Amino acid sequence: MAMVTRRRVLRALGGGGLGLLAAGGLGTAQAYRFGVTRHARPLPGLKAPLRVVFLTDLHYGLYIGAGSVRAWVDAANAQTPDLVLLGGDQLDSRLDEEPQALLTELARLRAPLGVYGVWGNHDYGSFGRYGGRHYGPARTDWSAKRGVLEAAFANAGVTILRNAGRPLRDDLYVGGVDDLWHGQPDVGTALAGAGERATLLVTHNPDLLPALPQEVGLTLCGHTHGGQVRLPVIGAPMVPSRYGQRYAMGWVEGAHGTPAYVSRGLGLSGIPFRNLCEPEVTVVDLQPW
Repeated sequence: MAMVTRRRVLRALGGGGLGLLAAGGLGTAQAYRFGVTRHARPLPGLKAPLRVVFLTDLHYGLYIGAGSVRAWVDAANAQTPDLVLLGGDQLDSRLDEEPQALLTELARLRAPLGVYGVWGNHDYGSFGRYGGRHYGPARTDWSAKRGVLEAAFANAGVTILRNAGRPLRDDLYVGGVDDLWHGQPDVGTALAGAGERATLLVTHNPDLLPALPQEVGLTLCGHTHGGQVRLPVIGAPMVPSRYGQRYAMGWVEGAHGTPAYVSRGLGLSGIPFRNLCEPEVTVVDLQPW
């Protein structure tokens, strides 16, 4: 998610009572309560049912600690998923060493088909690809740092798919692409080995959806946090997308009629509160079609 500041939010809210409500204890409490959302839909090419748990935008570091991640992992495991997917922005702080507490919690995820993820824009800030207030200055060795983190995640049982894919069953292929803002996403390469299998694609940023070069069975996205701060009737005053409210949250459609789900995510970006935008562990039950 793009950087959100207290000042920008209060300006968007008009600086009055709603702003004070969101900036106070109620908004902070909403930031750390989460729910489990459940969805069911068919997936072309699938021959047997599949349960996917999608966790995105953990933002471990600035406002999120190991306790929050532990609760999310417990909730994910309680769903007995076949597959767990991570939607990027796992990290949100300068990394001078491996985030061992985060990796310890993620290593507890249990799914017979594995745990796969992608990188997001805040991950790239954490690598040092760009600088910022809590990332410090940009670093010239950011690419090497990314490689070290990919290996560390793999050792914790999480395979990062950076324009890559894996056949998980005879009827199922999962692909993941690099971050849209700071990487070089390549959907064709990510899904090159799919063949006739049902396809799942993970992209951190939903703004990739209109540019999909081919039809995908289902795409899962994060990044927007649903706006993080929402108001009755009008929704989110700010959504970090060039398409405004179009991809803020929920079920949407990409190029070639591709169905996609944009999760509200779990962590926090810029400011430590949410309003009317509950963090979510997403469960998708997919059926043969």
